[in-house]
This record gives sequence, C-alpha cells and structure tokens, in this order.
Amino acid sequence: MWLSHDQQRDWASLVAVLMTLPGKLDAQLKQVAGINFYEYSVMVSLSEAPGRVSVMSDLAVEAKGSLSRLSHAVSRLETAGWVERRSCGGAGRRTEVVMTETGWQELQRIAPTHVAEVRRLVVDAMDATQLEQLGSAARLIVAAVDPALAAMLTSTTGRSDTTKT
Repeated sequence: MWLSHDQQRDWASLVAVLMTLPGKLDAQLKQVAGINFYEYSVMVSLSEAPGRVSVMSDLAVEAKGSLSRLSHAVSRLETAGWVERRSCGGAGRRTEVVMTETGWQELQRIAPTHVAEVRRLVVDAMDATQLEQLGSAARLIVAAVDPALAAMLTSTTGRSDTTKT
C-alpha cells in the first residue's frame, strides 16, 4: 500500500535529515579536528571504556560500525597518535585499542565545539517537548531496525557526559 500524502511528507523529511545531518557533523569535525563523525564516535566510546581501553569487536558494537570500518578508523586515529593497538594473548587472539593521552586531550578539545554544533543543528532547533518526541520516535525506529542497539540506547539514557553525542 502506498504512503498517504502526510506519510510521504514525513518520510521525505526523515530522509532529508538522514542525508544532510551526517554531512554537516562530518564537515564540522573535519574542520576542527580532521576526523569524521564515526572516528569521533570511536573516540567517545573509548573515552567511556574502563581505562580507555576496548577490544576491537566490542568497540565496533559501541561505535555502531563493522570491524572493517572500525579497523580503517583506528588506523587513521593511530596515524594521528590518538590511539594505539595492542595484541592480547590468551585462547583467542584479540586486539585492544587504547586511547593515548594525546587522544584524550584532543577529545577534550574537540568535544565542546562538536556539542555546540549538535545543539545548533538539533537540540536548539526545537523545544524540549519536540526533542523528547524526536528521541522517543528515534528509539522506536531503532528498535524496529536493531533491537539489541535499542536496548543499548535505553540502558545509556540519563548520562550527562558532555562528550556523549
């Protein structure tokens, strides 16, 4: 069954957000730090991990990307000196990613400008009720697409960490 006129308008609006917002966030982060939004998300996930260390497979889940995408991002962050990889022994060969002190300092430098851009483009563009409704609608969509990710989002709500965006 086709979408109604109103449903088509709302769907087109969502598609417009999905197509334009990531590019704006990437552009701001590229300008300020030379990284993209996914690399920033990797850094935020590492900053929240105990000891700022995470196993690659866990970090891929946290940063919401594939191992291949994460590997490329980590390589770029390694080149910048913001993270290091180290092998873990044991039954299964695992690789950990460690945020360096330089990476931590860079994240602290980048986060305020990124948060300001998120506020400008999203948070301050609507009132508190609209933002709450947007978050609720987004969680419903994520639950339909990826229930495990939706459960993760639900368990992390309420954090006040300024780097979490």
